[in-house]
Amino acid sequence: MLGAAQFAQRMGGMSPAKACLLLSLPMVVLFWVGLEGQGGFALGLQALVAPSFENVDELLLYYAWWPRLSIALLAGGGLGLAGVLMQQVLRNPLASPTTLGVASGANLALMTATLLAPGLLVAGREWVALLGGALAVGLVFLLSWRRGLAPIVVVLAGLVVNLYLGALSTALLLFNHEALSGLLIWGAGSLAQNGWDGVAILWPRLAISCVAAWFLLRPLAVLELDDASAKSLGVSLTYLRFAGMGLAVFITGSIVSVVGIIGFIGLAAPNIVRMAGARRLGPRLIWSTLLGAVLLATTDLLLQQFGGMVAAFIPTGAITGALGAPLLMWLIPRLKLQGDQPPKGAGVFARRHPAPSRLATGLILALLGATVLGLLFGQGVDGWYWLAPNNWNVMQWRMPRVMAAAASGLMLAIAGTILQRLSANPMASPEVLGISGGCAIALILGIFLLPAPTNMMLIGVGTLGAFATLLVLVGINRKSGYLPERLLLTGVAVSALFDAVRSVMLAGGDPRGQQVIAWLAGSTYYVDITNAVVVGGIAAVLALITLPFTRWLDILPLGAPTAKALGVTLNRARLALLLLVALLTACATLVVGPLSFIGLLAPHMARLVGFSRAGQHLLGAALIGMLLMVLADWVGRQIIFPYEIPAGLVASLIGGAYFMWGLRRL
Repeated sequence: MLGAAQFAQRMGGMSPAKACLLLSLPMVVLFWVGLEGQGGFALGLQALVAPSFENVDELLLYYAWWPRLSIALLAGGGLGLAGVLMQQVLRNPLASPTTLGVASGANLALMTATLLAPGLLVAGREWVALLGGALAVGLVFLLSWRRGLAPIVVVLAGLVVNLYLGALSTALLLFNHEALSGLLIWGAGSLAQNGWDGVAILWPRLAISCVAAWFLLRPLAVLELDDASAKSLGVSLTYLRFAGMGLAVFITGSIVSVVGIIGFIGLAAPNIVRMAGARRLGPRLIWSTLLGAVLLATTDLLLQQFGGMVAAFIPTGAITGALGAPLLMWLIPRLKLQGDQPPKGAGVFARRHPAPSRLATGLILALLGATVLGLLFGQGVDGWYWLAPNNWNVMQWRMPRVMAAAASGLMLAIAGTILQRLSANPMASPEVLGISGGCAIALILGIFLLPAPTNMMLIGVGTLGAFATLLVLVGINRKSGYLPERLLLTGVAVSALFDAVRSVMLAGGDPRGQQVIAWLAGSTYYVDITNAVVVGGIAAVLALITLPFTRWLDILPLGAPTAKALGVTLNRARLALLLLVALLTACATLVVGPLSFIGLLAPHMARLVGFSRAGQHLLGAALIGMLLMVLADWVGRQIIFPYEIPAGLVASLIGGAYFMWGLRRL
């Protein structure tokens, strides 16, 4: 990343102490205003030192206001400390408890324990959260170990693990909404307290962690050297990395078990103090801890001051995530990551199958077979059976679902193919780049804010959301030449913003939340024959519109100079293709939710089997996308009959597993 001197110059030569002091001023003002609203500073101090149990105001201050402020300071400081440790161990300025999947793993572990082994929560929620976070970061390590824990690979692995664990959490929530409804508020990062129990649990663990971090200070400072120099000093890098990451995971697990997921404090605090000129590890640990406490306390005090103006409940963790996403977008153009490389060019799509028409015929036959399977074969009260084709009583339910699944698979596959060829990056897709997340944000807001929204209204809103995300991608990455790594990091930021919006909407207790959860999971259950025909027609029209662009899609992977020499107007071509991607993503996301991975999986598989030219690549990806979604819909209906798993969720679990396997083999 940029040198410390350059960062200090950007901060106007400000020292870490001055930065923390300056950022503390809003907290002090909000602290004073908050106490004045509760009866004044004198009453607040008296309530803290010697509360009168006959005075309701003092009781509220003693059991709610002061514990909430204390837990905010403790949690923020702990997350800042954990962020520094992760960034130091991985030599990665974008490592944090949220970007590496630690918080998501802890949340999933607590949800699982709540359903299957509630006795474990009595023994200690922090240990359950610690185990989940450790498994998540262990999976990230496993996926990126062969690439030497390169920063971009670690961040990409963290993104995929986050998405995958989020899909599993959605599955649990979908089938156990009543049992887990209380966890929605907590999981979104609520700092509300009704006593000092949370503080009593958290402060000893954080105190021990600070002491451990101090003892690890000198060994961890060695990690600022390259591996060869560190080994020459006799340091065991493996044990040192595990010690540093283990401590960071312990801190995160302890915080998550008490207050839920708090986003981006662990990313913001270390980067701000680094930008203010903190070069050595010791000062960064101290100032990041202090600044993390200040940032979270300020956010929570601000939310308490103005949150009453909004009818819905807004968790603090979701607000920090929403504020952190723009911060990450601002950081992306300013970070120099190891492994930054321009797009690989035409070689990415160079493999060719000797008989693409025969391969396409095989895929068409497989799709027909999957369609017959989805329509005619399934389970009933008497077990497995074949349905008569003229049995319209059952067919009227199955046919729309198969049509909708195939149409959404077609649209996502074409969108993913366009993005991969446009960026010459086989890891690009609507899901990974955040386009599906941006579309989902707009759709969720449309469901909650528009009066009686129709499907066409939601398609329009979703298209605007997807297109706005694409404009953000273009704006952030245009100067860097659309480097694949920076595109992927922008997807991390948009996904974080999507998580924040989703948390706010679901934690509010609105009855429409169950509808949103079902939609996020990608269920085709609510699609009737009319909607299926409309979605299928839109998919067919958009697929036909794509055909005239095949020449551009053949030329663009060759690079900008070659494309210009061949007469392609780059800005016009990119804008037209990105608008088409936005339409395709919005229509598909409306049916199967934002996390299906089909937009990543289908083009990647089509390329691997040998569809190289743009027209062939589009055809192969479209057939594979339809095949995968039709099979996912059928598997979801049959695997736990009479219950069902939504098609989008099945595709997410299969596609995410495939992508993690592929990332492990890089």
